[in-house]
Amino acid sequence: MGVQSRGTIALPAELRRRYHLDEQGAQIEITERDDGVLELRPALPVPADQRWFWTPEWQTKEFEAAEDLSAGRVEIFESGAALIEALERINTAE
Repeated sequence: MGVQSRGTIALPAELRRRYHLDEQGAQIEITERDDGVLELRPALPVPADQRWFWTPEWQTKEFEAAEDLSAGRVEIFESGAALIEALERINTAE
């Protein structure tokens, strides 16, 4: 991989896909180590391990949950044990 006259470095397509660098807003963080090595790290607008949260399906669930909260369709429990008891009642009723 060579450096072009304007300092541009072209990454192989496989690396761009693997690290999601082919997505809009993706950038690369460069760190210069004391031993002269340059480390390149993907800097994505949304980290790859958090992408699930931004899927349309998950965002639909988040919107529904926000609506339930706004409408007061929630139940607050005094303790974890009280929550478990309520879940067990629901499970038994089904």
